[in-house]
Amino acid sequence: MTILCISFDILSCVVIVYREKLPDLLVQFVCKTYLATLVGVSFFALMYICADIYTERKLYKRVVKRYSIFALFGVILIYVLPIHYYYDRNRSVLYTYGPSDLATYAFALGTLLMLLALLWKERARINPGRREAVLIWMGVWICAALIQFFNSTLLLVGYASSMGMIVLYLKLENPEMNLNRKTGLFNHSAFLQYTRQLYDRGCRFSVLAVIFDRSSYKTIRSEVEEAVNMEIVECLTKIPDAIVFENTDGELLLLFTDKERAESGMTMLRKRFEEKWGKERDILVNPYWIYIPETNVVDNVEDLFSLMRYVRQNSEEFAENCFLRVDEKLASEMYREKEVEQLIINAIENDWVEVYYQPIYSTEERRFTAAEALMRIKDENGKIILPGIFIDVAENNGMILRLGEMVFEKVCRFIRENQIRQYGLQYIEVNLSVIQCAYEQLADDYIRIMEENSLSPDLINLEITESASVSAKKTLLENMQSLMSYGVRFSLDDFGTGQSNLNYIVDMPVDIVKFDRSMINAYFENGKAKYVMDAAMHMIHGMDLEIVSEGIETKEQYQTMEDLGISYIQGFYFSKPLPEQEFLAFIAGTQPRSAVSVSR
Repeated sequence: MTILCISFDILSCVVIVYREKLPDLLVQFVCKTYLATLVGVSFFALMYICADIYTERKLYKRVVKRYSIFALFGVILIYVLPIHYYYDRNRSVLYTYGPSDLATYAFALGTLLMLLALLWKERARINPGRREAVLIWMGVWICAALIQFFNSTLLLVGYASSMGMIVLYLKLENPEMNLNRKTGLFNHSAFLQYTRQLYDRGCRFSVLAVIFDRSSYKTIRSEVEEAVNMEIVECLTKIPDAIVFENTDGELLLLFTDKERAESGMTMLRKRFEEKWGKERDILVNPYWIYIPETNVVDNVEDLFSLMRYVRQNSEEFAENCFLRVDEKLASEMYREKEVEQLIINAIENDWVEVYYQPIYSTEERRFTAAEALMRIKDENGKIILPGIFIDVAENNGMILRLGEMVFEKVCRFIRENQIRQYGLQYIEVNLSVIQCAYEQLADDYIRIMEENSLSPDLINLEITESASVSAKKTLLENMQSLMSYGVRFSLDDFGTGQSNLNYIVDMPVDIVKFDRSMINAYFENGKAKYVMDAAMHMIHGMDLEIVSEGIETKEQYQTMEDLGISYIQGFYFSKPLPEQEFLAFIAGTQPRSAVSVSR
């Protein structure tokens, strides 16, 4: 509109100079069209701001319709009202005046006032840079219009409009801000801006992510890798109807507004990558691919990036095949994980972390001698969320460290406040996740918490898993040595589910080995499993270690484990995990009188 305005500004000067040789109707039409474009510029400036404020498409359409009626009425009035023009050849002075001119000033100024009112009223919803740029533009324009209104010989309005465009270009719409200088592709910022507009307008589009890392280049020749990268970029930009963005170093995004074009483009690209690259055609490049045919499976561009990050971290198919077609099911899983993540955050912030206790029965002493502390969290309605729902999410995002510390603090406080030895309990077992085992400050933090509670370390037994010992063995052993020197004992949990089994009992300085429920079930259901378990028991007993059988649910299972010489039994046969007070009541009511020294 500004280009039209400037063009008709120049053209109106030409027709006024040569008005004696031209039809008067043509001269009036050109001059009035110039005035109409001034109203148009102010109208589109208003729409430019409204695009920031009214992101919901239906509301934006209603606003555009309302302001369009106002602007259209002004344009009609400009064409209907008479216009006069003045030209002095000797002084090289020309201008227009009359009712049509006055109507232009009135409607243009009215539109600008509405724009300024919106800028003030909705300032919190407008891009600050855009707000500043438009204010500068409008300030220059209004000053020029006022000067020209009082001195018609100074034709400044068109110049001021052009200066406003320069301000917008430099501050906001400069292509250099949205381009990667090296590749010439649109950058991450451009992708965000463009896709936000598509989401706001309810447009459907597809995205193909092509991800490169060092393993993508099967023939490593660093001196030609840059040339290969540019060859790949050139190939991508030739895909029909694809807009190519460089999201981050090593990740290119192709955006298609047509799903069929996206499918054919993806097929074409994957076929091309089966061939080699480089001047000598000797470099094979195997990138990773994420294809999202329907990006409306998520609500906005931020969730789109979250979805791509989620599938890269959690999809086994992506890791194995280097390609993944993302559908609504994966998006639902991602949203579910985000919901669980928010549950965890709320639980940490509001102290909705609970500890339940499951008793452990000694077959030799015929009583409960220990318990395992099990983490639970509550939602805002007080409903208990089981670990199977939130543990994996907490480990993935690192919040398991804070959760684990909160549980340990609560366990230490529980032991101190209730003097558990009065109930015949010798210690409480506390689980350590894989992430906690890899945390270098674990031993220091746990020793500090025990000291703050004046707790005897032999009241604590920490459970590690085989998977933890595999992933962070060095750090784990250092933490174990520090804690064992302080007086804490360790158990190896979930024995029978890991990859290493018997070897890790030799390597890990543990005092107790806990047979997993799946191993116990296999003992009763599979004849071969009996021999494996018998051998494991013989070796563990030979190392003078204690065994706990988890997941015992029936009298038959209990009796069999006792006959096999298992020292400790844990499972629903005795009790499910219980909250603190229920657990204490259960222990006090089931222990032999000689084992309990607390009054009830």
